[in-house]
Amino acid sequence: MTDASITDLKPSSLEVFHELVSAYLEDGLPVGSKRLANSPRLDFSPASIRSKMSDLEDAGLLYAPHTSAGRVPTETGLRMFVDGLMEFNRDLSAEQRLSIDSECAARGISLDQILEKTSKTLSGMSNCASLVLSPTSEADLQHFEFVPVGVNRALAILVRSDGQVENRLIDLPRGVPASAMTRAANYMNAKLGDNNMAVAAQLIRSEIAAHKAELDELTTKLVEQGIGIWTEGTGDAQAALILRGQANLLGDSHAVEDLAAIRGLFDALEASENALRLLDATRSGDGVRIFIGAENELFASTGCSLVIAPYRNANRSVIGAIGVIGPRHMNYARIIPMVDYTSKAIDRVLGH
Repeated sequence: MTDASITDLKPSSLEVFHELVSAYLEDGLPVGSKRLANSPRLDFSPASIRSKMSDLEDAGLLYAPHTSAGRVPTETGLRMFVDGLMEFNRDLSAEQRLSIDSECAARGISLDQILEKTSKTLSGMSNCASLVLSPTSEADLQHFEFVPVGVNRALAILVRSDGQVENRLIDLPRGVPASAMTRAANYMNAKLGDNNMAVAAQLIRSEIAAHKAELDELTTKLVEQGIGIWTEGTGDAQAALILRGQANLLGDSHAVEDLAAIRGLFDALEASENALRLLDATRSGDGVRIFIGAENELFASTGCSLVIAPYRNANRSVIGAIGVIGPRHMNYARIIPMVDYTSKAIDRVLGH
């Protein structure tokens, strides 16, 4: 196939192509000339349609998956069709926008909780699997706090300058008063100021070792515990992954081999290096990206596509991505604006 073979196609052949792909996206089944001839948008005989389908196959836009007369779009053909959709700014319904906005505007919850809730909403609206990627934050530290949550337990809360909030549940020494937690948090906040955790932890530990920190024994233990939960056992940067609605995707596939490939895809996405690689791929363009089949090695031979868009912090830096994983024949016209609007809704929250 060459570009010339596509550009040489007649407008009538492209009409048939557009109608065939639209029909394929409805159910994922091969489309034959008889089905197309019944379309009110086409005024061609079945014989004429078969001739045009042959031209489209020669151009590399269609292929026959088996011996039947039906055709489906190749990855090149599907890419051409989807790129055409991207030129039109199709909007969501007011109800869909309200549903997404309400999740993103929830008060008193962390960014991780917003992403979790938004991911569930996106999965439900698309009837596909949703995916959220966010790297481990490297932003400077801004605030630390202990919040008692029960007998001898507390939530250690770390706020970063990019707005990300991390929560860790910790066990407290028996009989720790609230005043000790306040003293420990105040001391840590005085040392955090615009440092990353490694620098702040080194400074705090040096002061404690040199007995420069005016802390009692109980408060010192809390400070050491507070910095320890974020510095001990850390490795290379990872990407946090949220997957929701996998059952939607598995339920859409009926072939055993397809189910195995999709489960393999989910397992591969759980590997942090693959999640980071996928996140990096979204940085190369602005707005929605679409990966169809072998265009991304994770999706090769899975029969799936990914519609994904990055979200940014207040400094307009990409800090994560949100998207939908669906079958190759997913409703791109509906899902592309859905993903686009969701990523921008998260942008608005982080921008504030």
